[in-house]
Amino acid sequence: MVRRARKKSRSGIYHIIMRGVNRQTIFEEEEDRNRFLEILKKYKTISEYKIHSYCLMDNHIHLLWEESEKECLANSIKRISSSYVYWYNHKYERSGHLFQERFKSENVESADYFLTVLRYIHQNPLKAGIANNISECKWTSYHEYFSCGDLVDTELGLRLYAKEKTKAVHLYLEHMQQINDDQCLDIKVKIIKTDQEVRNYLYQLGVYNTSSLQQMDKKDRDAILAKIKMMEGTSLRQLERITGISKSVIGRARDGGTGQLSR
Repeated sequence: MVRRARKKSRSGIYHIIMRGVNRQTIFEEEEDRNRFLEILKKYKTISEYKIHSYCLMDNHIHLLWEESEKECLANSIKRISSSYVYWYNHKYERSGHLFQERFKSENVESADYFLTVLRYIHQNPLKAGIANNISECKWTSYHEYFSCGDLVDTELGLRLYAKEKTKAVHLYLEHMQQINDDQCLDIKVKIIKTDQEVRNYLYQLGVYNTSSLQQMDKKDRDAILAKIKMMEGTSLRQLERITGISKSVIGRARDGGTGQLSR
């Protein structure tokens, strides 16, 4: 299958995700993260790209990146990934690929979306449930916007908040703290529930065996079926196998209390 060429951003700015192959961990300890940031800084001087924000998760990386006129995005990422993988493989006495072959990217072409992605990247550890407050997130560029850092280019981001720096920093901090439902490029992890997890949930709903579910009156039975259909990571085929009720019946079931069809 021929890969589709990336659409070039009119602004030259991209939201990039680099991920471990097969979701492999790419940062085992702090030294690894520090090394990756050193590599980013090294090739920033050589390739002349700009980094507007970053977030280093255990098995993937978010970057708000501005391409340079000197070198295209793909070549810059290749330099960075090759350098880090060489160092990582030597350190951990391994060989082979570390990053998924093709990084993911989306174009960032408006001021509003730039600020959305900036917040999304800085809040990534919160949304992953590994931090309680954005200020606790050590491995993001959040703090560089109000401290003296030399990796992140903060000028554009702050200018989009306000012309005067003190006011811009105040608005930045306010914006970063806001609760939101921002939807940006991210890693989609497929969740699959085991049969036992489904049975445990049925037990919580008061269904102790399949025969009791099958013998319920239609309204009560459908209310239960509607609830288990809402479990992320289940399929109609799996629910048919566990409950002994046909897929067509489960598919039509809805909770009479809400009047809404369940997917």
